[in-house]
Amino acid sequence: MLGHGFLFCLQCTNRGALCYAFNIVRHGHEKIHSKEAAKQSILYSYKHGFSGFAAVLTQSQAKLIADIPGIVHVIPNRVHNLHTTRSWNFLQVNSHISNGILSRSQSGSGSIIGIIDTGIWPESVSFRDDGMGDVPSRWRGICQEGEKFNRSHCNRKIIGARWYIKGYEAEFGNLSTSDGFEFRSPRDAVGHGTHTASTAAGASIENASFMGLAAGLARGGAPSARLAVYKVCWATGGCSSADLLAAFDDAIFDGVDVLSASLGSPPPLPSYVEDVVSIGSFHAVAKGISVICSAGNSGSYPQTVINSAPWIFTVAASTIDRAFPTAITLGNNQTVVGQALYTGMNTNKFYPLVYGGDIASIDADEDSAGNCDSGTLNDTLARGKMILCFQSRTQRLAITAIRTVMNVKGAGLIFAQFPSKDVSLSSGSPPCVQVDFAIGTYLLTYIGATRNPVVKFNPTKTQVGQQISPEVAFFSSRGPNSLSPSILKPDITAPGVNILASWSPARSPSKSPDTFKIESGTSMSCPHISGIVALLKAIHPTWSPAAIKSALVTTASLKDEYAQSIVAEGAPHKQADPFDYGGGHVDPNKAISPGLIYDIESSDYIRFLCSMGYNNTAISLMAGTKITCQKSTKFIVNLNLPSITIHELKQNMTVSRRVTNVGLVNSVYVARVQAPAGVSVKVKPSVLSFNSTVKKLEFKVIFCSLLRVQGRFSFGNLLWEDGLHVVRIPLVVRTVLDDLYADA
Repeated sequence: MLGHGFLFCLQCTNRGALCYAFNIVRHGHEKIHSKEAAKQSILYSYKHGFSGFAAVLTQSQAKLIADIPGIVHVIPNRVHNLHTTRSWNFLQVNSHISNGILSRSQSGSGSIIGIIDTGIWPESVSFRDDGMGDVPSRWRGICQEGEKFNRSHCNRKIIGARWYIKGYEAEFGNLSTSDGFEFRSPRDAVGHGTHTASTAAGASIENASFMGLAAGLARGGAPSARLAVYKVCWATGGCSSADLLAAFDDAIFDGVDVLSASLGSPPPLPSYVEDVVSIGSFHAVAKGISVICSAGNSGSYPQTVINSAPWIFTVAASTIDRAFPTAITLGNNQTVVGQALYTGMNTNKFYPLVYGGDIASIDADEDSAGNCDSGTLNDTLARGKMILCFQSRTQRLAITAIRTVMNVKGAGLIFAQFPSKDVSLSSGSPPCVQVDFAIGTYLLTYIGATRNPVVKFNPTKTQVGQQISPEVAFFSSRGPNSLSPSILKPDITAPGVNILASWSPARSPSKSPDTFKIESGTSMSCPHISGIVALLKAIHPTWSPAAIKSALVTTASLKDEYAQSIVAEGAPHKQADPFDYGGGHVDPNKAISPGLIYDIESSDYIRFLCSMGYNNTAISLMAGTKITCQKSTKFIVNLNLPSITIHELKQNMTVSRRVTNVGLVNSVYVARVQAPAGVSVKVKPSVLSFNSTVKKLEFKVIFCSLLRVQGRFSFGNLLWEDGLHVVRIPLVVRTVLDDLYADA
């Protein structure tokens, strides 16, 4: 922390309290002796979506200000992390379809997508503005200049760009850009922000590829949408919460329609009234701005999902039907097939093959070397050889093994692991081919039975349409929601594995503005949903963020392209459930006409916060008006989400929901229940009739436990059908005993 101080975001219920707190800091208290030093300690003043400011304070100063009447929260700064083509065709989203599904005029035209990330590389061909009209007159944003970025870098595609560094520098000290690895401007030195922006709204680019792989047409989901860039994340560190909150504040003022944020902090999760992503997104959603966030990359462990507030659209990651098979030829002319992104020059050369455990360094044990853990390989024995290593509980990552092999100048790596289709880390030097444990064991046997075992890598091929998809990615964070278990998270899944999109030349050897890269992560699935939301906003401009989320969740698919249940990668693989994918895999075309929607107003979210037990003052800040809670924990399950999650069903429980008809005026929907195992489910009424005067109806769902044992989570569905639409919401129930600890 710079100067042994602490960075705090202060939230205030009124401007008087804000001014008083400002004066304490500005005019000096304790260690702030000069007005100039006090002035420098204040980093941001938040004013568009909420009242507050960010400042560098000591603990005692923060405590003093926290006691001022009207100061709601003094929140310590947190550092957030990034969550780092074919996918749009896989989703059957085509901006040039002329049959009415998604016409050219419905390719996001008029929508503005805000990208909160590492910035953008404006010269990328994905951000050209050919054929785009004038910037929308409602736009109030700016093109903020900086290092190697001026106003000319904005155009009719990139209509705004800002950068935020005060919080970062207060946390880590001054950022030096003399090494050329970062820019004090909206320019992207990392590539992550350029990738997410082009995925959401990039222009159509012919003959795009990553070193010849995944070649074809690359485009964003909403190619006619505009982009507004908010750079809060930096190459040398994470993303400061003070900077992030300032970006939310500006984006609300600027006039974005959608905010895409592929970032977050891992568990333990802060409360919704202390987490800046939750706070900023709450105010954005209250202004009608959809906020889409990544679910996190801590899978496949349960309770790892982040960005879990009910007003956030939280996105898991899944695969597409494109694979990158890579053949490994052995010295005995046998061939095994793994996967990689290998386009090396010496593809006809055989190299000696060794097992990492057989070449351990003096101070390393055989098991660690067999995993290619850091610093475990003998430099002399590893140099110039292909090295076989196995994933373990303590060393899960291929990237760690790659670095280990690189440090000892190995020729390449064969990494045996749990089956996973993610190969995004397998490019570069030394080359890495990923195989499953069966092939790894076969290769280990070959090494033991052969005097001079050798292998060669053959060039990777691109294979489309022969890989069963979608599958939920191994790395995608899973539910249940650790902060509010009755709120189902993630909400949905979208393509996030081996996604081709634009990249920053600053991190590419070619330095070409036509640079593309294959990346995986919920960071990649998030902008897919952002682009789709922009499409829906253009078609249904009056729909609320909750309505758009409902349309996507209730029409999502539970089947792969062969009509089989979606699988979740893991150890072992299993049939996916709502904790893996929420409502299912996104189906953009069906979401255009969902039939019914589950809408939510800001007042509903306020009642939810009350039911969470937060104090009136904190919730008043979130609401922007004085709130007196009528506390009822039952409202948590009655929040009008397109899902029902009962974390503890003891005997029976009644849950209410309200639907709005957005289909044919005269419609009749009949309920159909797929009950979770061990639970009886009834719907009253079981028929909903809509007409010109009846557009909204409420129904109740009655759950009754059939088990008198401590149960586990079970899953089902509630479907409303009218012959044209199937409106499905997931049901998640866990049965518990009233007297579980009575005899303890």
